[in-house]
Amino acid sequence: MSALLIERLHFSKGIDPAANPWASTVYSDVVNMKEWYRVLFVGYAGAGTTGTTTVTVLACDDVSHTNSTAITFRYREILSGDTEGTLTAATTAGFLTTAGSSRMWLVEVDASQLASTGYSYVVVKMVEGTASSVYGCVFQI
Repeated sequence: MSALLIERLHFSKGIDPAANPWASTVYSDVVNMKEWYRVLFVGYAGAGTTGTTTVTVLACDDVSHTNSTAITFRYREILSGDTEGTLTAATTAGFLTTAGSSRMWLVEVDASQLASTGYSYVVVKMVEGTASSVYGCVFQI
């Protein structure tokens, strides 16, 4: 196997870059965990100083996420440059992102966390907290 990281990981879009991508309630693209041990969702807010969103993770039975249940996960925020925040265990209620420009949040899900649900798909749900336009996107690794 190649030692190149780009050949060892699989990248996909979660939410296309847009103005206010987390307005109201939105979902990332669904990831089928049958072939993966872990997935990392990366949210990036480039501009917008006051908008926030509550991030939760749902295990679901298919790509439509009609049947789903919230699961626990780990996350961290990067609020300044490359200074990583504390790795935190989130409950099924998720976490509220910190307001500010040029920030990221990272959500990691281990496939074993889906076992008790009987589901093999996972999606990130974002519910707008403080309504304010933010330019951002989500991608998945």
